[in-house]
Amino acid sequence: MTIDHTLDLQRIRAITLDLDDTLWPVWPAISRAEAALAGWLAVHAPATAALFSDAQALRAIRQRMETLRPDLRHDLSALRRESIRMALAQAGDDPLLAEPAFEFFFAERQRVELFDDALAALDFLATRWPVVAVSNGNADVHRIGIGRYFKASLSATQLGVAKPDARIFHAGAQAAGVAPGDVLHVGDDALLDARGALDAGMQAAWLNTAGAGWPHEGAQPHATVPSLSALCRLLG
Repeated sequence: MTIDHTLDLQRIRAITLDLDDTLWPVWPAISRAEAALAGWLAVHAPATAALFSDAQALRAIRQRMETLRPDLRHDLSALRRESIRMALAQAGDDPLLAEPAFEFFFAERQRVELFDDALAALDFLATRWPVVAVSNGNADVHRIGIGRYFKASLSATQLGVAKPDARIFHAGAQAAGVAPGDVLHVGDDALLDARGALDAGMQAAWLNTAGAGWPHEGAQPHATVPSLSALCRLLG
């Protein structure tokens, strides 16, 4: 159900947009990429493939890397690359294989399956406002094939800060060439996207496909929508 709380259409001069789980489901893409990585390791680093024979084992070493390298917490690509390097080293394979292994994984990670209404929504938004991607993840809109819809694409890796930090939202507004108060941010995560945008002085549209209740006290998003197509109807 679409809920229009206090959305002011006249204020909107730009859109900032989350990527993972807003334009496509992220975990199917990650799972496919991890399976592809396992196949690559089986050919090029069989000892590593044997030692880390399932996705959970590789995810566990990646989580350990987050603890060992807190400096990389905003760089998901570097975390993944270094976790592969650690796995290779533990198994006795050549750690230099981490680079081609990661590149194989990363290419597969970009093979996302967009939500059915995502392309129509991007077309709708991009013909009306400058659209800037603001993501904590490492999806590449150009490699995915949707770069034409975006004026810019910003990530936590580039900026060294992640949502809900106001600085990444303000960088999105700056990339769009407008003030934060003139931006509508759209995203699926109640904390990282909607609450973060509110705290950054933006209008926020929460993509709430599950129909969940708003989990935070205080201000609510300016609009809550069940789908991207519903968002476009609201904005249209």
